[in-house]
Amino acid sequence: MKTYPFAAARVFDVPLAIHPTKGQVIAKVLAGRFGISDVEFAGEAPVFVKPMAYDEWDDGPSEQYEETPYDLTQGVAVIDVSGTLVQKSSNLRPYSGMLGYNAIRHNFLAALDDKKVKAIVLSIDSPGGEVAGCFDLADLIYESRSVKPTLAILNESGYSAAYALASACEQITVPRTGGTGSVGVICMHVDQSKAIDKAGLTVTIIKYGDRKADGNQFNPLSKEALDRYQAEVDEMGELFVQTVARNRNLSADVVRKTQATTFLGAAGVEIGFADAVMAPDEAFRSLLKELG
Repeated sequence: MKTYPFAAARVFDVPLAIHPTKGQVIAKVLAGRFGISDVEFAGEAPVFVKPMAYDEWDDGPSEQYEETPYDLTQGVAVIDVSGTLVQKSSNLRPYSGMLGYNAIRHNFLAALDDKKVKAIVLSIDSPGGEVAGCFDLADLIYESRSVKPTLAILNESGYSAAYALASACEQITVPRTGGTGSVGVICMHVDQSKAIDKAGLTVTIIKYGDRKADGNQFNPLSKEALDRYQAEVDEMGELFVQTVARNRNLSADVVRKTQATTFLGAAGVEIGFADAVMAPDEAFRSLLKELG
């Protein structure tokens, strides 16, 4: 069984802007890859994990195709933003359930420079993902509003980091069964110390600097380390709140009081997180009509 240590390093002990359900699924599955049966989330009871297949970091064979930055339809560049969002990926389009902010940035800039493109659509269906790279990209999209019209068409949902990108567009449409929100940050830690003791192993950490090993998986999380992580999550969460407030012309207090809640369809419009409830094809036709 593959253990995916690289994937684990991108999930545990790093801040994520991801829908909590998706985050817990990823954490549980990766924990199973390491033979860990219990994953503990702050404030919750441990969750029993059964090993299972994991597709998003599966590096099996796939079809080869020539990538293009976006689909161009009647002067509108449609950029696919789907799957789990990560800081960097080697593909311009979603691959194995992931897409990099670097790819979205590349595609967005290409559309801005393309004289055939009159407007840009982010076609979003994502639970969010990594914090790293998210807000710089959101700033780019927000600052480019004056260059070309931008529209986020949710197909089906845009949560957390994906919503940060959607909020940077001039308008957001969401289908009746789609969702917006989850404006928050989460960080997950796995403590393997009990499993190591049970296996009869001893791990010795040799370090220079008392805080060098903060958050390591071989020891219980210390109060100092927990406080440090909480402070970082709070800071990034406030950045998220301020970004959405700016992008959607809402007060920061309104956004903050949502407490990372998700909103279904029309509820997102009511809170100010979306502009209209529309099926994706209807939203696209409406945009084409506006462009003339």
